[in-house]
Amino acid sequence: MAMPRILLIDDNQTRTQQLEIVLQFLEYQVESTTSIDFQDDTLKNSRYFAVLVDYGCTQHASILATLDNLSDKPLILLLLNKTENAAKTVNSNALPHKLIEWPATYSQLKQSIDNAATPSLPLPPPLKIEHRHAALERLQGISPAIVNVRKLILQVAESDATVLILGESGTGKEVVARALHEASTRRSKLFVPINCGAIPAELLESELFGHEKGAFTGALSARQGRFEMAEGGTLFLDEIGDMPMAMQVKLLRVLQERTFERVGSNKTIYSDVRVIAATHRSLEQEIKDNRFREDLFYRLNVFPIDMPALRERPEDIPLLVNDLLARLQAANRGSVSLTQAALAVLMQYDWPGNIRELANLIERLAIIYPSERVDAADLPEKFQRFVVPDTLSHEQTSIAEYTLDMDMEDSEAYSEHEELLAPLPTNSPIVTHLPAGGIDLKEYLNIMEIELIRQALEESNGVVAHAAKRLNMRRTTLVEKLRKYEMQR
Repeated sequence: MAMPRILLIDDNQTRTQQLEIVLQFLEYQVESTTSIDFQDDTLKNSRYFAVLVDYGCTQHASILATLDNLSDKPLILLLLNKTENAAKTVNSNALPHKLIEWPATYSQLKQSIDNAATPSLPLPPPLKIEHRHAALERLQGISPAIVNVRKLILQVAESDATVLILGESGTGKEVVARALHEASTRRSKLFVPINCGAIPAELLESELFGHEKGAFTGALSARQGRFEMAEGGTLFLDEIGDMPMAMQVKLLRVLQERTFERVGSNKTIYSDVRVIAATHRSLEQEIKDNRFREDLFYRLNVFPIDMPALRERPEDIPLLVNDLLARLQAANRGSVSLTQAALAVLMQYDWPGNIRELANLIERLAIIYPSERVDAADLPEKFQRFVVPDTLSHEQTSIAEYTLDMDMEDSEAYSEHEELLAPLPTNSPIVTHLPAGGIDLKEYLNIMEIELIRQALEESNGVVAHAAKRLNMRRTTLVEKLRKYEMQR
């Protein structure tokens, strides 16, 4: 019997992953997309009995309007984080709906969807997930710490060694894991992430190893686990420090013997999977507190990579801000620019939420000050305690100018699919004063060269000969550099 189909339209990546896990466990076929990637034809050419829509996204009104025009209307469930304004309402002429605050219990979610249960519908074709850009290029920065992270990734990527990524929440540990996968010999296979802290202990074994039909109440059919899904590829175990002790024993066995069994089966399945784990916890302390197995720690900690907190790499903030602004503009979610004084203030803040907190701030500023220039006085109250000197330091000035002292018009060259480092404007000043922690000069020059080449190609519509002319070099020389940096033409 085919599983009923659900379409999930959500811009919250964390919530999307959590919902996919819950819905798949409840035996639903889930397709997910963001409001930016959503296409009207997705609904017109496919039948879903339920559509879950992110009510916090700016495009929710147009999506609901599209749903309203369907002759065969599905059930509409509107998703809203409890931290957001839960008092939002839908126009009385809109579709029948139910507002679901997330997080929601399994029973609440299941009841809402089961109320609209319909006869079985055809299964959709498997989703093809393409990683069009190297995640390594998302690890932006010139600080020694982030340069070292990039070096470690390249050193270990082609081996099958287990990697343990350590760092605070919001530092980009999954980006590192994806970069490892994309730089490895397994890149043609799937990268399968799972958040060990987001899944109840009683469901985690089934989620990892799969189950057979009838293995437990609600197991209506056999189902693959994440290890089987990642066969030949990479399995990313996020928040491994939150895994229950009972599951740690079973995971240790898989890592040691490369075999496992589905829940409810005695058939041994051999596994060829590269495991990458991550945690924000101190596993050494967890071991002392008897919450983490020491033998599993040593099995995972073959090649550790420490992701630095944002407060430890303030010189990278202008680069990160520039990238976040470019992403917002490329996604048609607004634009804004920051003065050097504003950047100087951001570089003094501690950023307990790390890059995630910075991304939220930039998006908020783009909403409050659309297409405007934000000064230090325009930043939220918590930033007002920082004093901006009348004359910025050489370090702050040079780094700020390096990325952001430009009109937003210079970023129009971004196409919707370009999610890499923001191109540097041709008249952008170069860093001439070393940051306090120093920089890797070779790495810095490579970054500069890559971005200037990328901008030249964009302005030349991908014509290498024209780009070479803009860069004052021979076409053959540019072709060699494209090969060297593995840049697509």
